[in-house]
Amino acid sequence: MKKVIFIILISSLLISNLGMAHSGRTDKNGCHRDKSTNTRHCH
Repeated sequence: MKKVIFIILISSLLISNLGMAHSGRTDKNGCHRDKSTNTRHCH
């Protein structure tokens, strides 16, 4: 049972890191170009 709880805990920590935002390569206004849509995106 302890292994199951440990695995669930570690898995939830790893999965939560996938959704974290980052600043990336932004210009002085906090914007960057989205390569997939070729549009400018600001944070």
